[in-house]
Amino acid sequence: MTDEKRCLTLRVVVPDPSQRGANVEVRALVDGRDILADAFTEGPGEDPQYLLVPGGPLTAASVSHEVRLAEASCTEGCCGALYVTIQRDGDYVLWDEWRNPDEDEVDLPAFRFEAQEYQREVERATTDRSWEWPARTVARLLEQRLRERPDWLARWECELGAVSAWSWEPDQVNVFLFHPGRSAIREDHPWLQFRMIVAVSSDDPVDQAERLAEQLVATDPRQAAEVCGGSPEFARQLGYPWPQRRRA
Repeated sequence: MTDEKRCLTLRVVVPDPSQRGANVEVRALVDGRDILADAFTEGPGEDPQYLLVPGGPLTAASVSHEVRLAEASCTEGCCGALYVTIQRDGDYVLWDEWRNPDEDEVDLPAFRFEAQEYQREVERATTDRSWEWPARTVARLLEQRLRERPDWLARWECELGAVSAWSWEPDQVNVFLFHPGRSAIREDHPWLQFRMIVAVSSDDPVDQAERLAEQLVATDPRQAAEVCGGSPEFARQLGYPWPQRRRA
């Protein structure tokens, strides 16, 4: 491993709204060079919702841990992903042991960052929300609010899956719920996933998230959502209609 000290920059890239299906991604630049462009072109970098959170996976500790930086557009199981092991070593942070499950080796060296500079960059990228559009901000705040109070959804036999906002649908938020919960999947019991589409306005995102959280749990959210996952047989057993396939 080289003793050369490197400089890390974390850049959030938001796709053009015309790119339907494209994801917001975090690109890691080392000394200004995009390492994903060098070593992994099968798919985008991970979403900042996963990488850029307080105390998140990019935070370095004395105990090493592996972090996924990118995944193939199809799936990791199909065309791979890019992993790195991160560890705090005294005054430095090490990125090493690169791994792609779809390849024998990854052509990237070990990187060594000054720990304080590294942490400042991770914290800067985590707190910088200037790239968010209003619906994305509402989605983030709404998900935080709902996860703080899981009992709100539990009374309706629902578990929160995710709250998403996509750049090609800039005026709405998608709320995904599991019924009766993820445990049913693990235990091989009937389960369904529901999707609720919520319109976003120009109102203050904090106020909107608070208001939407209250509205979502005031009545059974399944009544305003559509089934989007599970199976026709599970839908029959749980008493819900299975959506008809839309004709092209």
